[in-house]
Amino acid sequence: MSKAVLKADHLGITFGGLKAVTDFNAEIGEHELVGLIGPNGAGKTTIFNLLTGVYQPTEGSVYLDGKSMAGKKPHQMVKAGIARTFQNIRLFKDMTVIENVKVAFNQHMKYSVFGGMLRLPSFWKEEDGIDGKARELLRVFNMEDLAQNTAKNLPYGQQRKLEIARALATGAKVLLLDEPAAGMNPTETMELMNAIATIRERFGISIILIEHDMSLVMKICERIIVIDYGQIIATGTPAEVANNPKVIGAYLGE
Repeated sequence: MSKAVLKADHLGITFGGLKAVTDFNAEIGEHELVGLIGPNGAGKTTIFNLLTGVYQPTEGSVYLDGKSMAGKKPHQMVKAGIARTFQNIRLFKDMTVIENVKVAFNQHMKYSVFGGMLRLPSFWKEEDGIDGKARELLRVFNMEDLAQNTAKNLPYGQQRKLEIARALATGAKVLLLDEPAAGMNPTETMELMNAIATIRERFGISIILIEHDMSLVMKICERIIVIDYGQIIATGTPAEVANNPKVIGAYLGE
């Protein structure tokens, strides 16, 4: 595996007396596409919450490019280079498609408040640059012609893709996708699968994917981590995982 961009070192969290995640260890390499799978309630989204600062671990640490992310809040994690999507779509539904993408560029804007208020040339130069970058991202998802549509009026599958485009606009090094194909029909799922492959190649980022659509996971992930009851029970290639007795037992019962 290439150099680790994201590392979880003995990561765990306890809610009251319940250990939701225990001794989770993982390294995500540069440009790697890794699947995180497990039965419902296994702790997958909890792990995402730990990796993105939504939850602070009660044990272990998260490292990005070798730097500890201890104590960082979600917006600080985004600024550092970790972005995510959610099981339940979280768009600015009354804003346009392109506005949803442009808002994610906010942390990169360099003009002053004074320049913005007076609409100085520096303001317009940056705004034009951001508009172009936002449209470029929309083109990746074949959504540029929908730029002025209101987000809430998009079909479900398009809303999912818009959320991914917005996450990419943060300039992420690592992208965490939480069930991106949920609720999609087979055609939409195929389009999403192609889009994920395209963005990894085009933007050179690492991707971690939670997904229940096993055909999608097996086709696009190079490596899969399987958890059950908050612990890793298997890791390996799709073929290795699919034939692992522990994985078969976790999904089908002993």
